Amino acid sequence: MDSSTRRRRPPTSEPSSSSSYSKLDKPEKADDGGRDSGLNWKMAFVCLALLRYMSATSNIIHDCDEVFNYWEPLHYLLYGSGFQTWEYSSAFALRSYLYILFHKVVAGPASWLFQEEKFRVFYSVRLYLGLISAITETVLVVALSRKYGKRLASYALAMLCLSSGCFFASTSFLPSSFSMYSVSLSSALFLLEKPALAVSVAAVGVLLGWPFSILAVLPVTLYSLISATSRKQVFLTGIVTSLVILVLSIFTDCYYYGRWTSSIFNLLVYNVLGGGESHLYGTEGVLFYMRNGFNNFNVSFILAGLFLGILPIAKKKFLYPIYPLICVAAAAVIESFPDVFRDKYAVDDSPIVKVAKFLRPVALGLILCASHARTFSILNGYSAPLQIYKHLEHHEEDGIGSVVCVGSEWHRYPSSFFVPSYVREVRWIDDGFRGLLPFPFNSTLGGTAAAPPYFNNKNKASEEQYLRDLDACTFLVELDLARPYPSRGRDLSTWEAVSALHYLDRELSPPFHRAFFIPNYWMQKNVFGLYKLQKRIPK
Repeated sequence: MDSSTRRRRPPTSEPSSSSSYSKLDKPEKADDGGRDSGLNWKMAFVCLALLRYMSATSNIIHDCDEVFNYWEPLHYLLYGSGFQTWEYSSAFALRSYLYILFHKVVAGPASWLFQEEKFRVFYSVRLYLGLISAITETVLVVALSRKYGKRLASYALAMLCLSSGCFFASTSFLPSSFSMYSVSLSSALFLLEKPALAVSVAAVGVLLGWPFSILAVLPVTLYSLISATSRKQVFLTGIVTSLVILVLSIFTDCYYYGRWTSSIFNLLVYNVLGGGESHLYGTEGVLFYMRNGFNNFNVSFILAGLFLGILPIAKKKFLYPIYPLICVAAAAVIESFPDVFRDKYAVDDSPIVKVAKFLRPVALGLILCASHARTFSILNGYSAPLQIYKHLEHHEEDGIGSVVCVGSEWHRYPSSFFVPSYVREVRWIDDGFRGLLPFPFNSTLGGTAAAPPYFNNKNKASEEQYLRDLDACTFLVELDLARPYPSRGRDLSTWEAVSALHYLDRELSPPFHRAFFIPNYWMQKNVFGLYKLQKRIPK
């Protein structure tokens, strides 16, 4: 019989039914060193770096918390001006200046290099964040490749590159993004069988970034402590790293807040033990997070949830330590499509297994297309604030001492990095908001060490937060939507528009069409307002 048509049979000395078929039973290809080198790290890094560069240069600011709690304090440390929130009052001290200093490492030299072009400093920091994201995710992809094969790593790489959630989070100046980097790197080190380093990185992410990310790194930490051969080394490494970060954080907080305190401890007390009125800030229901997860990851968010269901099938490729990475979990599910049927039929070339193999690239392609549509919709629909404030640099002829006034659009203020030095100040005007707004850092009261009396943790508005004399406004920034009440800028005898850009009207646009960019339909189905920069007409 021709050997090309002969089917391989198991040796007669072992029962053929001893175990079900698994691709892990196949002999592995080895390099000269006798081990699989995994996916090429250069290719993975180039792909991730390119997408993170695109994110750094085009990403919007998704939350005013990013501006007022991180960009503004950084601006103050660099230029001596910027907005301060009550969390940065010395009386409360909820935010870590050590985390800000981590970004000043790049922002400081960039501010010397670019001088008055502050917006370039903004993008330098973003590029820095994008580089960190690309490096940590590259290590993760390479670790996945060496541990579980190139196909799963390639799927994970594709979703890490193109998923909306990773695209936006990778260059956001937020502690949660920093913790995302640490989760990726810690998980990668765990897969590379470096448990001590994995626990150390996890500790840095929790203490320097977002303390509540401890829930994300707990599986890696516990598994490393329990299963590692050198448990003592893992334990000591984690303890030493934690103590070093805590000491650095306390001394940094003491220097900037002007008293001995710990922002890490203060934040935990405020959120866990009910300090102040923590329920007033950022409280959302479960459906909000489910909807947000689907918008950012679409079908891959669902597949990541199904990952727990395929664990009995994929038990030899157990990825529990890196479950926070939705992209990796979704990639594991897609990669395991054929395994669902192999376990039942134990035949690799059965028609149903071939169909399952065909579905893998189809499912991945649909996910990436949906992710791309989501990213395009966000960037095209909501990028106007960043672009509008850039136009201020073209109106220096209005002179030193100009005042930029902002009403209900205060929460979309892109930071003082976009306000030229000729502008004396940015002021809020009363458009009906009754919560507490940020105030400029007050050097007279002590700067970062000040505890201004107008701050409180009850979210109660201060009488001093609004500019009452509107005639002092040189420029006005507002969003003009199709609403029954008129906007201030419609008074053409007082204001002239110097720049206006389309802005997606979330309330009047259909949910599906505003969430995903579909060519032709996106502009036709959605409703848009105008984001305006207006200048006072001289009397």
